[in-house]
Amino acid sequence: VFHGRILARRSVGRETRYEVEVKARYRQRFPLVSREYLWVPSTCGCPALSEGGEYLLMARRHVNHEHTLNRILLQDGGYARAWTPREARLVREAARHC
Repeated sequence: VFHGRILARRSVGRETRYEVEVKARYRQRFPLVSREYLWVPSTCGCPALSEGGEYLLMARRHVNHEHTLNRILLQDGGYARAWTPREARLVREAARHC
């Protein structure tokens, strides 16, 4: 779970790749760097993440069986909400209890 700002969006094959500036990390099961690529397995624009927009994102690390692919994946129906200070507070409080 992290707070990120969308820097760019690009369709790659049948997927969408977002370049994201990681602003804050709330719950971290894998390391994140300050700039990451976030992959969405469709090109429909779902969820609608706008360039320049800031979001609270819950993604997972996806590694294929051959260990040749290692990326951050926002699954279909994944959690992506517009970031607000209230959302950040709620996530921080929840992270303390989980």
